[in-house]
Formats: sequence, C-alpha cells, structure tokens
Amino acid sequence: MWVLNLLKTPQPFTLIGIILIIAELIFLLLPLITQDVPNIQKIPWTILWTYKIDNFLFATSPIFIIIITIISLILNYLKCIK
Repeated sequence: MWVLNLLKTPQPFTLIGIILIIAELIFLLLPLITQDVPNIQKIPWTILWTYKIDNFLFATSPIFIIIITIISLILNYLKCIK
C-alpha cells in the first residue's frame, strides 16, 4: 500500500527510484528468461538484443533503454521548469 501512497503524491526522486528499481528487476530477469527460449535469435534486435559467447549471455532491450532515457529527460526538464 505504501507504493500507492507514493504514487498519489510523487516526489521526483521517489518516482525515479521506483522506475529504476523496476528497470533493474527487468534487466536482472531478462538474461534468465532468454536462456530458456530456444529461438531467441529470431526476435528483432530492436526489441531484444542478445550476445552469447560460451556460457555468458547478455540480453537487453534497446527500446526499453531509450524509453527510460526519454522519461528521465522529461522529468529532469519538468523539474528545471519549476
């Protein structure tokens, strides 16, 4: 319930912190999920980019990174206007 209270009256750092925690969870779970998918290479690179060598798998989403960057820039710009 405390998350709902924070979202009703968001402080800039609190909102960015929640967004970054969610992004961190997605980034941590993405490689674990992609290891079990056999046809991961068929997904377009703009949605999911993977790099696999030996037992190392790196997976990320360029679109997700761009969206998080744009949201961060907009929040920073709105903070500067106030």
